[in-house]
Amino acid sequence: MAQDLFHYDKMVEQALRGVIRDALARAAQQGLHSNHHFYIGFATTAPGVAIPERLLERYPAEITIVLQHQFWDLDVGDESFSVSLSFDKQIERLTVPFAAIKSFADPSVEFALAFAEPAPAPVNEAALPAVVEKPQAKAARPAPADRGEEKGQVVALDSFRKR
Repeated sequence: MAQDLFHYDKMVEQALRGVIRDALARAAQQGLHSNHHFYIGFATTAPGVAIPERLLERYPAEITIVLQHQFWDLDVGDESFSVSLSFDKQIERLTVPFAAIKSFADPSVEFALAFAEPAPAPVNEAALPAVVEKPQAKAARPAPADRGEEKGQVVALDSFRKR
């Protein structure tokens, strides 16, 4: 097979993230009508994510937020969105780059998207204070190349389709 010099997989992923951006932009402008509501799962440590420290401690890897009845100041940009939500009766502001999103769903119309794991934020070891220990590598699953699988990002939609 010829090498994909156009990187179609990245184009498709960018287009699907554009669907999320457009849905959020419409909700920011017009509000959520009918039974529409969004479940948005994202990696809390992805580059550009800004959430309060207490939420990061509680959700160190991933969090799913719901935009339905109580959300405020939804602001949608080209690369990210910001929204204020209530956590334990305290309003918190979150900023989420679209690249950090792992899942998006609007259950009212049975629409959902799932994305491959976003890249973790780079660690600048030279900038770490001397008293802070460097994070230990997790004994995680081997990298795709080590398992004999192809590298790349996969957006699986089959599990969300009606049968």
